Amino acid sequence: MSAQTDRLSRRLKAIPVAVKKAVVPALEGAGAELVGAMRNLAPEDTGDLKYSIKYTMPGDSTPPYSQPGGSTVAAENQLLVTAGNDDVRYPHLVEYGTKDAEAQPYFWPAYRLKKKRLSNRIKRAIRKAVKEAR
Repeated sequence: MSAQTDRLSRRLKAIPVAVKKAVVPALEGAGAELVGAMRNLAPEDTGDLKYSIKYTMPGDSTPPYSQPGGSTVAAENQLLVTAGNDDVRYPHLVEYGTKDAEAQPYFWPAYRLKKKRLSNRIKRAIRKAVKEAR
């Protein structure tokens, strides 16, 4: 490992457990807001794609066959948002299109739209938890 990696690892281990736990509600709120935005942009058709969009909290596993990262376990203080499941295996085809079907982007536009707002929400929760932990 490099010196930077070692330093980052030591700093992450030094974060109090209370601070890590205090961030979880902000993560959940951010996940719900991002999923809502993605569902609003997703094509309606049958609604299967729209309702396959989910967020996964730390320690939980994403749905099998979800995009990106089917059956991935979310790490501590990590929130994963995915589209797709056992029945809906085509989210990437809708997002990027095929030679026969035009792209109908919903995933990345929603992410780009909400990224700054959600990042700020999580940073505020972290700052507040650190102040309270002192």
